[in-house]
Parts: sequence; structure tokens; C-alpha cells
Amino acid sequence: MMENIISFLEHVVLTDVVAICTFLLEMAGVIVLMTTSIKSFIKWLQKKNHVQLDLAHGTALALTFKMGGEVLRTVVVREWQELGILGAIILLRAALTVMLHWEIKSEEKDIDNEKIKELKKY
Repeated sequence: MMENIISFLEHVVLTDVVAICTFLLEMAGVIVLMTTSIKSFIKWLQKKNHVQLDLAHGTALALTFKMGGEVLRTVVVREWQELGILGAIILLRAALTVMLHWEIKSEEKDIDNEKIKELKKY
């Protein structure tokens, strides 16, 4: 009896709840990326400054949500091959996130340098 209850809870919690939460995290990443992309495109059309920085921030946030979904998905992995694929996806997304953060820092440094040059003019 107790074994059946534990088996049922394991199935419901580990399979269904994790699947729903993973889907929600993945969708949050997609929504953030699409929203950021549309806003950045509009700013680009308006020839506003720092569009690349805004897009990089949004993309990094979207990747963080997507990576959270992948990490959560590892809870229900049953085979080593599946775990290897998930690990590769997580590493790829982590590398992209690191590159985006590097780009963000570089862009912010350029913006700060522009501001310093403007202040020196006066």
C-alpha cells in the first residue's frame, strides 16, 4: 500500500509537476526573448542608442530561464544518454550566457567612455 502511494507521488511530482514547471520556465524564456527582440527592433528603427545592450540583457535573461528549465529537466532523466544530451545543452547555454555577459560589460564600458568624453568637452 505505502509503496503504491510513493510510486504514485513519484510519478505525479517527478513527472507531471516537473514537466509543467519546465514548460513554464521554457515559455518564460521565449516570452522574454520575443519581447526584448520586438522592443529592440523598434528602438533600432527609431535609431535610438544602446539597442545592442538592451538586446543582450534580454537575451541573457531569456537564456537563464531556458537553462533553468534544462536543469529542472535533469530531475526526471532516466538514461545516461539523455543526461549527456541535457548536459551538453546546459553547457552550450552557459557558454552563450558567459559570452553575452562579456558583450554586455564591453558595451557598458563603451557607453561609460562616451559619457566621459562628453563631460570632458565642457
